[in-house]
Amino acid sequence: MTDKAKYDSNPQGTDLDQPQRPGRVDLIGCGPGDPELLTLRALKRLAMADVVVADRLVPDAIVELADAKARRIDVGKTPFAPSISQDEINQILVREALKGNHVARLKGGDPGIFGRLAEEVSALRAAGVSVDIVPGVTAAHACAAEIGLPVTLRHKVRQFSVLTGATAGGTVDLDWQALSREGHAFAIYMGVAAADTLAKRMLESGAAPTLPVVVVENGCRLEQRSVQTTLAQLSEAITALAITGPAIIFVGLDWQQANLSRPTTVESFPATQSASIEVPARAAENADTVVTACPSPNPIKRTNVS
Repeated sequence: MTDKAKYDSNPQGTDLDQPQRPGRVDLIGCGPGDPELLTLRALKRLAMADVVVADRLVPDAIVELADAKARRIDVGKTPFAPSISQDEINQILVREALKGNHVARLKGGDPGIFGRLAEEVSALRAAGVSVDIVPGVTAAHACAAEIGLPVTLRHKVRQFSVLTGATAGGTVDLDWQALSREGHAFAIYMGVAAADTLAKRMLESGAAPTLPVVVVENGCRLEQRSVQTTLAQLSEAITALAITGPAIIFVGLDWQQANLSRPTTVESFPATQSASIEVPARAAENADTVVTACPSPNPIKRTNVS
């Protein structure tokens, strides 16, 4: 190739005789949204990224921990609204990695729990792209810890499951009788819209109407709100309290069976005068907390997904 031909095809001056560095993708679990719950590995990989591909539930406070030069591609899915497809997201990850970029794919919670991990890993490996998985704190565990709610109890709760309340085809079909057995507790992700159906199926399968339920909306964020109710009153509580945000619904867990008192930060529906203890809400100083492990003084460049 002549010098002029090289320039015409490569005006930026990149040495075409040098092999392009291999790209890679890190699938990073970002926890429930609090930057302080990121793992050290997540912070390190985010700091190394050339491109950040972020889900809707990953807040700017986390995305902006990336290098200021990193490009951001938003691929968030909005429930019951037009959203980018999973195939398109896979194509974006492959495309950016094949360009030689180090891509940080940011997912809420843990990427292996209802995070479409298998689809993205499969697409990347099929394209010959190196991929690594960085685990994160899943929302159920983080939300339970935030309100001091044990998810297992010796001699009382020996099984704890995580379930999804929705699928691409609508409400998920589960083994309702197994879920209704005594000693089995579980957390429902993406279950607010289907709460009425879920409660009815469990009641029809023999679950007690008074089975304790706790709903945590916007867990581990400044706008967190929590309510304790019963299985029979779950749908009514969600409607009356206008719970619409991302939420975890805990079924079969409460503080009384653990010989604890309900924190004052947790509402009760219907309202009761039961004893409770003072557990600090998300401290006001948290609003001023800055994670400085990977400072990024400038906003990240944003780009469309096309």
